[in-house]
This record gives sequence, structure tokens and C-alpha cells, in this order.
Amino acid sequence: MLNSLGLDPLAESVYRVMLDRPQGVADICLRLDLSEEEVRSALDRLSALALIRASNENPHQLHAVSPHVGMELLIAQQQAELAERQQRLEASRAAAARFILDYDGNHESVPAEAGVTYLSGLDSIRDHLAILNSKVSTELLTFAPGGPQTPENMRASRPLNQKLLERGVRMRTIYLDSIRSDRATVGHAHWLVEQGCQVRTAPSLPNRMIIYDREFALIASNADDTSAGAVQVSSPGMIATLHALFESVWQSAAPLEEPANPDPGGLTRQQAEALRLLALGHTDEAIAKRLGVSPRTARRIASGLMAYLNARSRFQAGVFAVQKGFLSSPVE
Repeated sequence: MLNSLGLDPLAESVYRVMLDRPQGVADICLRLDLSEEEVRSALDRLSALALIRASNENPHQLHAVSPHVGMELLIAQQQAELAERQQRLEASRAAAARFILDYDGNHESVPAEAGVTYLSGLDSIRDHLAILNSKVSTELLTFAPGGPQTPENMRASRPLNQKLLERGVRMRTIYLDSIRSDRATVGHAHWLVEQGCQVRTAPSLPNRMIIYDREFALIASNADDTSAGAVQVSSPGMIATLHALFESVWQSAAPLEEPANPDPGGLTRQQAEALRLLALGHTDEAIAKRLGVSPRTARRIASGLMAYLNARSRFQAGVFAVQKGFLSSPVE
């Protein structure tokens, strides 16, 4: 019955008997007519899935977690695996974009009717941005990952942002929560708000992206190196999908004026996101990039969360976080 949740029939049978509180391995063997080797193998699989654990009352005995918690844990694991597959798909898309760039030896654009234009190198990207910024007339939506902004980028962007806002262009920008600890970037964000831009922050962002008038979008072809290249898309279906993504992140993002501190005993949104990434098996370096912090800070956050949850593995940290209610839903 629970094959779809990753639990084989033998392990499921042993789990059901465990819920009836058997009197040891021998009792399970007798009830299910199984060998001791089969039962112990099933118990190992159940332990790996966190469906059984050492009893708090007697550490020498095993305790089966309730089905309410157990089923949630199995679903959490499947959602974690799904998220990992989705991440690999995103990486594959970026790799495909880079392959096409390599194939186009002269880096010429594909036909405009295809709805996709590939740009190689920072100079090409900046030239294209200048053209799009001169054409935008209604709305500019931006994902700005990378954490605190460099002084050079902030200085260079101010005249352009001011000009767009004075033209009546509605601007909404989402930064990472990590900018809140950088005084210069926070000051720049407040300046944008004073000029009429709406600014929010999120614990992580999928990639650097700008949407112009819901007609064009520019996306970094490599989320880890946004200067390497970019992809401009213009097909209505792709724009509608990217716009829906922006709106979804915008709704869950926090206004700049909203305090970042959690309720007493809770986790910050950044810690909760780090915990989700830990549960998915991300390295400290990958977590640092997603959160827009240094690898050292990411290691400190990860170590603190593991110690706080008394977890021995990253996935176990996610499971314990679900059990303790620190993650409002299973890992996604």
C-alpha cells in the first residue's frame, strides 16, 4: 500500500506490527513468519526513514513513530527528492544554454521569431540592458540575488533607476534577506523606496532576472556566474510563466520595513531556508550562494542549526525541523 511512499511491503508489514508494540524481534518474526535476518533488515530500512527510533523510556527498545508523523516524514522525503530533481533540471537548462552558446561560434542571436536571444559576456549584457532600459515604459520587475551589492553597482544604478521612476515606470525589486545586515545596501534600498520603487526581500532567489513591460525578460544563463551570459526571452508563454514566478515570490517576500527577527524560540526566514537547503543535501558553498552570504557564514548557520536540532545528518535536520514545527510544511 505504501510503495508509492518508498516503503516496500516487507518493511510496511514490520512497521504495522511495530505500531502494535511487539515484544522484541522474536515476536515480530513469529507474527509475520519471517526470519530474523529479514526482520532486522526491515528495521534498518525503517530506521533510515526515521519511522522507528530508540525509545525514550528504554533506549534498548525500538519505538515506532505514529502514522500521523510517519506518513508526513515519508512525504517530506519524497518532496525533498522531487526538489533535488527540479534543481538538476534547472542545472540542465543552464548547461543547455551554455552548450548552444558554444555551438554558436560567432555568438550571433537565434532568429527573433524563436523568442530567445543568447548574449555572451558582460559587455554584451550591459549593451542589451541599455537598449531595454530605454524602451521600458510601464513596469520593471527584478530578482536581485547575490546578497549585499557592491558600491560601484549601486552608484552606477542610481541615475538609471531615478530616470526610470521619473518616467513613471513602476519598479518592484526583490533582494535577498542577507542585505539587511549590510548598511550600505540597506541604505540604497531605502533610497529606492523613497524614489517610488517597491522593495522586498526573500531568503533565497532562483536566479537573476529582469522582466520589462511583461514583454521581455532577461535571465542569467549561469546562476553561479551572472556575468558569463544571459538569455532574453520574449515568447508570451515564457513571459507569463516568469511573471507568475515573480508574483509568487513577491507575495511571500517581506517588505523592507518589516523586521527580520522571528518570534521568540522561532527561526528567521533565512535560517528556515538554510534548514530547507540542508535537508536537500546542499553543500555549505551552495547554501552560501543561495542565501547571498559568505561560505564562512553559511557554515556557521548550518552548524548552529544542526547543533540546535541535535541532528546527525542534513536530511535528519529537515525531518526534526518538521517534527518541531520550524518548517511550516514538509521540505519542498
